[in-house]
Amino acid sequence: MIDLSQQPERPLVCASILASDFGRVVEDARDVLGKGADLLHVDVMDGHFVGNLTMGEDMIRALRKHLPDTLLDVHLMVDHPAMFVEPFARAGANVFTFHAEVCDPVRARHTSAPAMIESIHRLGMKAGMAINPFTAPESVEPYLEQLDLVLVMSVHPGKGGQRFMPGVLEKTRWLKRQLKPATRLEMDGGLDEHTCKDAVAAGVDMLVTGSALFGAKDRSAVILAMRGR
Repeated sequence: MIDLSQQPERPLVCASILASDFGRVVEDARDVLGKGADLLHVDVMDGHFVGNLTMGEDMIRALRKHLPDTLLDVHLMVDHPAMFVEPFARAGANVFTFHAEVCDPVRARHTSAPAMIESIHRLGMKAGMAINPFTAPESVEPYLEQLDLVLVMSVHPGKGGQRFMPGVLEKTRWLKRQLKPATRLEMDGGLDEHTCKDAVAAGVDMLVTGSALFGAKDRSAVILAMRGR
C-alpha cells in the first residue's frame, strides 16, 4: 500500500468512485487500478453540508473486503465529521479528510479541528483537511504541523462532472510553500489530462479524477497523461 508520508516521484492518480457505475463499483475500481490508478477516492456526502447524498461506511467496508491492498482516501463533505471517525476506521478507511468550513472558528461551537485530528490519528488513519474554492487557505494554517494531507477543492463540492476553477491555483501555490515534506497536497474537481498540468505546476501531488477517468474510452491513456507521460 502507498505510504503517503513519502513524497511521490510523480503525481498520484486518485480514482474517484463517485463517477463509477454504482452497479459495478468493485469491477470499475479494479479496472482503473489495473490500468495504473494509485488509489481510490471515496466521496461521502450527508445531504446537509452539500445537497447530495452518497456513500457511507458500508461502501468502505465492501471496498476493503474486495480490495484489501488498496489505499482508501475518504473525503467527508458532512456537517458532523466526528460522528464518522470510529465507524470509518473500523470499516477500513486509510485517510479521513474533513472540511475546514465545519470547524471552529469558521463555524463557531461546531467541530474542533485539533480534537478531530487527534482522534483520526489515534484510530490509525491519516488526517486530511479540505477547503472549498472560496475558503481562504489560512483557515488550515494552524493545523499544518498535524495534518497528513490538505485537499483543495477546485469545484464547488456536491456533485461530479463540474468544470475546473483555475482561481484556486494561487492559494494552492501558497499552501505548497507552507507544507512540510511529509504532507500531501491534493486537488479535487474538474481534473483531467489537460487541467491537471496547472495543478501539478502549482505543487499538487495527488490528483483526484472522476468523470474524466471513468467516462473515458481509454482509461490507461488518461492515467498516463495525468502523470505527465
